[in-house]
Parts: sequence; C-alpha cells; structure tokens
Amino acid sequence: MKFTKDWLSDHLKTKKNEQQIIEKLNGIGLEVEKVEPIKNELSDFVVAKIIKAKKHPNADRLKLCDVDIGGEATIKVVCGASNAQEGLITIYAPPGSTIPKNGMKLEVSKIRGETSYGMLCSESELKISNESEGIIELGKKFNYSIGKPYFKRKDTNNVIELSITPNRPDCLGIRGIARDLFACGYGELKEIKNVKFKKTFKHNFKVKIEKNKNQACSIFGSCLIKNISNRESPSWLKDKILALGLRPISAVVDITNYVMFDLNRPLHAYDLDKINNSITVRNSKKGEILNALDNKTYTLKENMCVIADDQGPLGLGGIIGGVRSGTGLDTKNILIESAYFDPVITRKTAKVLEINTDAKFRFERGIDPQSAKDGLAKAAKLIVDICGGEVSNFDFQETIKLKKKIINFDPRLVSRTIGIKVKDKEINKILNKLGFETKKKGKNIEIKIPLWRPDIFGEIDLVEEVIRILGFENVKSIEPEKIRTKPTLNFYQKHFHLAQRSVASKGYYEAITWSFSDEKVNVKFKEDIETIRIINPISSDLGVLRNSLYPNLIYYMEKNLNRGFGEQSLFEIGPVFKSNKPGDQITVICGIKKQIYDEQDYKRVDHLDVFEIKRDLIQTLIELGIDKEEILVEEKSPSYYHPGISGSIYSKDTKYLFAYFGQIHPKIVPETYGFEIFLENLVNFKSNNKKNKESLSLSDYQKSERDFAFLTKKDTKASLLVDAVKKVDKSLIRNVKIFDVYEGKNIPSDKKSIAIKVTIQSDYKTMNESDLSDISNRIIKSVEEQTGAKLRS
Repeated sequence: MKFTKDWLSDHLKTKKNEQQIIEKLNGIGLEVEKVEPIKNELSDFVVAKIIKAKKHPNADRLKLCDVDIGGEATIKVVCGASNAQEGLITIYAPPGSTIPKNGMKLEVSKIRGETSYGMLCSESELKISNESEGIIELGKKFNYSIGKPYFKRKDTNNVIELSITPNRPDCLGIRGIARDLFACGYGELKEIKNVKFKKTFKHNFKVKIEKNKNQACSIFGSCLIKNISNRESPSWLKDKILALGLRPISAVVDITNYVMFDLNRPLHAYDLDKINNSITVRNSKKGEILNALDNKTYTLKENMCVIADDQGPLGLGGIIGGVRSGTGLDTKNILIESAYFDPVITRKTAKVLEINTDAKFRFERGIDPQSAKDGLAKAAKLIVDICGGEVSNFDFQETIKLKKKIINFDPRLVSRTIGIKVKDKEINKILNKLGFETKKKGKNIEIKIPLWRPDIFGEIDLVEEVIRILGFENVKSIEPEKIRTKPTLNFYQKHFHLAQRSVASKGYYEAITWSFSDEKVNVKFKEDIETIRIINPISSDLGVLRNSLYPNLIYYMEKNLNRGFGEQSLFEIGPVFKSNKPGDQITVICGIKKQIYDEQDYKRVDHLDVFEIKRDLIQTLIELGIDKEEILVEEKSPSYYHPGISGSIYSKDTKYLFAYFGQIHPKIVPETYGFEIFLENLVNFKSNNKKNKESLSLSDYQKSERDFAFLTKKDTKASLLVDAVKKVDKSLIRNVKIFDVYEGKNIPSDKKSIAIKVTIQSDYKTMNESDLSDISNRIIKSVEEQTGAKLRS
C-alpha cells in the first residue's frame, strides 16, 4: 500500500512530520517497507553523456551512440540528431517513459537493423521550448550528475510504502491509515462530508443479482452518468496516480483507481453503450470466455462470479473487467459499479485463473460493505466535476442485511494480559477512535465491531488493539521473582523427564517422530482401538494418528540399519491416540532393540533375548520409583507381541497396567524386541500410593549367599518362588535372584528347574552355620508348601 503525506492530509489534520509518521506507523504494526521520492511523468528523464558516436551502418543520417546513464555499462541509442557527438551531455528517455510532446510511450525497438534502448531528447519533445533542431546540449559549465533526473521535484514529499498484513484490509485505503494515526493522537481525523450534487434523471438500466448457493456478490450498487467528455486527468489527479506507481489512462479510469486507494473501495466503470440490454450478476458456465483488460483471454470454470449482459461475461466480480465494455476517451455514457464480493470465492476464482489485481487483493481480504455508497458518490462527483455529464439516482441491489458483530468485553482483561494498568476510560477512548461503538454493561463493555474490521473475533483481539495504539514501548519490563515458591515441574512432568534420562542411560537413543503414521503399519498395532484418519494428511503414507509408537520407531530403525549405522537401540516418549475425541490420548515410553548379524557369515554378534529387554524395563520402572515388591509379571500381552516370548507388568493389586514387553510378532518384523511403559498409569499409582521412604540403613555384619534349585511344574511362575522365599524373614533375607531356568535332560517332561540365589544378612550379628542352616530349612519348607515345588537333590 503506497501513499504520500500530502494525500494523507486529505483525511488527517496533523502537525507531525513525515519521519514521525513513519516511526509511529512501524510502532502500531503498519510496517513501513520502503520510502522513495515521488515519481511524475518527467521523473524518468535523466542526464546522460554520449561516450561514443559513430555512423549507423545501414543509414546515412542516423548515428549509433554509446550513452552513459550512470550505470556500470553504457547503452546503445540510435539518434538522428546532427549534433550527437562524443562528450555531449544531454537528456535521455528510457524505454517505458512517455514523451510529453506527443504522448508516445517508448519501447526497445530496432531501427534499420540496430537495437535502440530509448532516445535522446530535443527541447521541443520535452516541451521546454519550440527548438526541435538537434538534441539538448546541457553544456559543461553546470555541474550535472550523470544518471540523475533532469527535472527537479516540485515538492519534498516521498512515497511511503506499507507492508499490510492480511488481517488489516482496512489499511489498504488511506482513510484506514489516517484512522489508526488519529487513534494514536497523531492528529484529527477529518469527517467524510456528504457528497452533494444534482441527480437529474432516473436510473432505468436493469441490474439483477441471481440468488444461488455459491453467489459471491451480495451488494451491487450502480449509477449512470450520461453525456460525459472523457479526457486526460488534471495534474493533481495524475500526480496521485503516478505516486502510486500506476500509469494515468483517462479521467474515468484514474478516478476509480483514486477512490480505491483513498477509501479502500474498488469500483469499475462500464461503457454503457457497449452493454447489451441489461446486467446480471451470476455464476459462470463452464467454458465461457472473457477477454480481460490485462489483454489476456480466460476460459472460465463453472460457478465463478461474473458480471454479464445478454451477450456474455463483461467481467469477473471483484477481480477484473472485460475489454468489450471497457471505457475509452470516446466514451460518452458510463455505468459505475460499487459492489461487495465474498472474500473466499473471490480468492478461489483468482487463484484458479492466476489473476492478481488491486481489486482482487482487497476483496479477498474483506472490505467494508458499507463503503459502497460513499465510494460511488465520491466517484460520481469527481467524474461530473472533471468530465461533465448528468448523474442518475443510485440503485442498490442487496441480498443480505448488514449486521455488526457484538462482543461482550471485560476491560480488566487488558491489564491482566499486558501487565500494566489501563483505565477503562482510556480503553473506551482508543476503541472509539478506531471506530468501535462502546456501551457500558455493568463491569463489562458491549462493543460493536465496525464492518471494516473483519479480523476482530474475540476479546483478545480487542486487547491487541488497545496495546497496539497505546504503544508497546509503554509495556515496562518486570523483574522476575527470584524466590521460587512453587516447583517448576509438576509430578507428571518430573516423571516425563526422568523417564527420558532413565531409558537413555541404558544405551537407547531418543527419536522424535510424527504423531501420524502409515495406516497399513499402524493397523497391526491398534488392537481394539478405532483408526483415526486425518482429513488433510501431509502425505499419503502419514494418513492416521498413531495408536502405538512402534510403527514409526521400527520404520526409522530399519532405515538407519539400511544406511549402515549398525547396532542401535531407539526409544521415544510421546502421545498415542485412542479415539478422535479431544484429549483421548495417553503418554507412552517405548523402546526397541533388534538382533544384529555379522554381514560376512550371518552369525549373531550378540544374542538378544526377551530377558534383556525385561531387565531394561524393570530397571527403568525402579528408577521411576516403583518398588520391586509392587510389581507383578503376567504372561498376557497384545497380539502384536510374540505369544510366549512377551508379558505385561501390573501393580500387585492389578489395578494399574505399568508396561508391556517382549518380542514383536515375527509376522510384523523379525527378531525385534521392545517395551511400552504407560506413564499416566505409573504416575497415578504413585500418587495414590505415596509412602514415606525408609531411610537407608546398611548392616555392619557380613552377608551370606545360598543357592537353591527347585523342581516345579512347567506352568509355575518363577515369581511365586521368589515371593515364598521373601516371606520367610524380611529382616534377614535381603535379596532373591533367579539365575537359571532349565528344562531337558534328567528333568521330567512336565517339569522345569528354577535356581535362585538368596542373600542373607543380619543387622545385629554375624550369621553362624547353625543360623544359616535354620533359615535355609525354612526357605525350603516355605517354597514347598506355597508352590508345590521340591528341592532338587
């Protein structure tokens, strides 16, 4: 968005200078992207020096000149002036500039086979004098700077270019910029006066909006202006159009552009005599053709908004007009359109057809529907003032009733959010200046949102408006409290980070993967959980929310192995999803290991078995604060584990499932082992079973170890033997460890041998042989009575 301080003064009475305005605009979120001198029709004409002039190879009266225009390299210009010679300082007109004398726009062209980039000018061509013999000779007595504009600027104003974010369409007009500066206290906002002029005849041209589901146009305002004399714009209007970087075309077109930038109100002018019978705003039919004003032809898709007559489309609503109804200097009667088009449909149409115009840029962001009448009135008045003619009454076709959004706003939210106290009176003042209507309702304020602010949805948006205008520099820094009264992490968060460190300490590398997974793999791990499909996945192989951490971990482990990274263990801690309901997810710590083979002889490097993964799991649970005495190992596990080489770990009362472990089913992936710890269950168990930790006490007396081998049934759990031993005397038995399970030779086929090592130690004396024999006999008796096992002889 471009504007000048002079143009801004049409809406804002201010004593601030240009630099102060620029600084304030940056401070309130209207970023100033660029500031550059104003350009006019003569800005392109620069001082140049002929470095070399030689005879044109194909023409006697022409010369081929090398011209220095202030750049690194010279350019080629074909010149017919007799005084074109080496060392001459003159004036150069580049391609794209317009010669004042005849209005000719220069282009790169070939003259008798030689390319000419622009031209060297005479005084008559620039309207300096009537002298047309030869090009201008500036002489050497004046200190001219090569490459600098020859014509001095009439004023010292600059063009200020703003980078307007998509949420602020109101500032795509100078009126909106002035309103923000007014709210900051940078001047007084001038009122838009009611435009008064005589409407001499009735609007009798038929305009209709077709009502259908996808109709983009909800307001179509128009007026007729007859018997105009379209002409070149006056200098004040041309200067404004040129300052925006646009090319003046004619008074009618320039006025519609002027109103668009002035009030953020796009308009369009039709040559009334070229419209066939009537105007209908409708949806396009597939294959309709539009020859547009950008000199391109567009084949329309179905359901694009078109302004059409009985012959076909005249233009695309809110985007671009067509050549067939375009105005020219010979136009006598016009219809001015001032409409409102749906932002989403407008953007969709422009994107499909790859069209980018100033009107589309505004309509797709959402403009003020109420500006249709003000914009139409201002344009009609200017056209009559400049081009003459007679104006009809205004006709407005509307399919919706405009309604302002209302927000019940708690002003205390401002102070709570930004950390500084702002009085209700100051809040009201800022919002009123920005165009919001406020009404006190108890402790709250009822606020009506102006239609030019489609970006305001809730209370926090109003807070942002207040602090933006108040100034971010007024938000003072507050020293942080140096005394911590509450822990940084809660009970769950502490366990989350402790789990990361615990698993990593066992040689596992942490992986962070997507919360999405490939449905083909994910389905193998989902058990009875529903598949949660993503509506707009980032890729076809990440189409569902994961039900387990295994699919992604297995994928990346295989990928790493294929890249030659060798033996590795991976783990991840993160959410898995149970349903598509918000919050229906659990946090899982998942680790995997894979059996690795030597590449040459395909022999196992180190044997990996379920006991290794079980060891890592139980040690992690202990480090997370679960006592060994509270753990119960069960055989049952999900179907994605290998039956018989997997299990689960519960609390002793089986209320809480802590983990699964074992070999992943070989049909899914070969020789891979893993475990899953359910963090919420673990934390809930500890929260509900908090115990005061006993202080650590170490005995001063020697410990003794005794080994026992029991013959028991095949289906007997080893943990039953351990429990039976511990119950004998907790004050003496310090540790029980299973060190061998044997089946085979010399053992009945329905039996197995379980060997355990028992550590015995007293806090009061050194155990003698009699004491050890006594407790050994008690251990044997307890195991035999409680499990039915027999001591092997």
